[in-house]
Amino acid sequence: MSSCSSDLAPLLGGVANSSAAASYICDQFTDVGFAIDNTYLLFSAYLVFSMQLGFAMLCAGSVRAKNTMNIMLTNVIDAAAGGLFYYLFGFAFAFGGPSNGFIGKHFFGLKEVPQPSFDYSNFLYQWAFAIAAAGITSGSIAERTQFVAYLIYSSFLTGFVYPVVSHWFWSGDGWAAAGRNAGESLLFKSGVIDFAGSGVVHMVGGIAGLWGALIEGPRIGRFDHVGRSVALRGHSATLVVLGTFLLWFGWYGFNPGSFNTIFKTYGPSGSIHGQWSAVGRTAVTTTLAGCTAALTTLFGKRLQTGHWNVVDVCNGLLGGFAAITSGCSVVDPWAALICGFVSAWVLIGFNKLAATLKFDDPLEAAQLHGGCGAWGIIFTALFAREKYVNEVYPGRQGRPYGLFMGGGGRLLAAHIVQILVITGWVSCTMGPLFFALHKLGLLRISSEDEMAGMDLTRHGGFAYVYHDEDPSLDDGSSSGGFMVKSSAVRVEPRTTPAAATSQV
Repeated sequence: MSSCSSDLAPLLGGVANSSAAASYICDQFTDVGFAIDNTYLLFSAYLVFSMQLGFAMLCAGSVRAKNTMNIMLTNVIDAAAGGLFYYLFGFAFAFGGPSNGFIGKHFFGLKEVPQPSFDYSNFLYQWAFAIAAAGITSGSIAERTQFVAYLIYSSFLTGFVYPVVSHWFWSGDGWAAAGRNAGESLLFKSGVIDFAGSGVVHMVGGIAGLWGALIEGPRIGRFDHVGRSVALRGHSATLVVLGTFLLWFGWYGFNPGSFNTIFKTYGPSGSIHGQWSAVGRTAVTTTLAGCTAALTTLFGKRLQTGHWNVVDVCNGLLGGFAAITSGCSVVDPWAALICGFVSAWVLIGFNKLAATLKFDDPLEAAQLHGGCGAWGIIFTALFAREKYVNEVYPGRQGRPYGLFMGGGGRLLAAHIVQILVITGWVSCTMGPLFFALHKLGLLRISSEDEMAGMDLTRHGGFAYVYHDEDPSLDDGSSSGGFMVKSSAVRVEPRTTPAAATSQV
């Protein structure tokens, strides 16, 4: 601010009290800058939150019709329970500084917020990320999990497990953060460049889902008596496509929004070099990775199965998005094509491995978010460009960048550490939680309830009304299937068309 006033005052030499006038003008520009940045971050938060609707639609379409109510309710609870626990504990554990490198220790219940470095918009944005991680996990354990287990794991994940990981890699105090506070040493002199969360969000959600699905075991009928894989297809490809497009839309808040600000220049005043350009580049790399992954999956699955399967293409697209999330801001658009191409084969390969090991994940969430997220972390360490790294993470001379771009192997070493510590942390926290729920009989529903469907046995009725039936005519023979009886007798007009005509 003082620099702004001193630079502007000589230009106002003919104005009385030029110093005061310069200070006033600079104050106004500073206020405008804060307003622009906060509006940008709030809009990005709204986009990320819209991904919850995408998750809900994707999950609903990927399960059988008899479990639609259940999976939709879990998505609502992820947002609601996640909101309270992230407010009470999660945000403090993640960003409550000053603190140690492991966990934050200030701002519980948003006490002493806002601060000069962040406002309420930062909380809202980070909450939307936290509930995204919980939504990933819910897909892995769909169609066989007791509702109380959802409440417990979702609260624990958003209130503690995920915030600690985000503190490590995104907080200025975090031990492995690329944007660590000035004067603090960086991991391998580079820190971890996980810009929007291939590891922090996607690997955390995917590995948590992996443990939940492993401990629960596969759904009844998923593998036959000789161990062969049996497809239990979701009931609505329409909802899967709708959910995919909503997630695609929300990803433009997820990745570009992770800059947090947009009103920042990288070069001389008046040039095009600014954060606004980096935001646009990030949206482009995100788009290209997803598109490439979708097309690669389309033709790859065609070669394997002989079919053009829209559900597989949607999952491939999302796998490309999960992979590019880490390096979206620091790679060139051409590199995003490589990211998407490889992520499609990573997903296909992990799905084959899951079938071989008799691992059942109805939404392929562990394979997609865990596997493709891990690939995205490696990809960033290989293709991060020096210029972009120094723009996005300024203030450190000689910072390492991508191995294939001539930056050496330090960034790759840091990213391998990230994969290992996330895998270890989530396994040591969520694994015992799911195991304890299993031993207490709180994790999996009974086989009878699973066969009948949780909508009927746990949620009061099916999500869809296939036809109405007059209760007075019920002879007990229509209790099977997905019939939902009408709650009242329908009253039809007594006048016949012929009678009505004769009265005219």
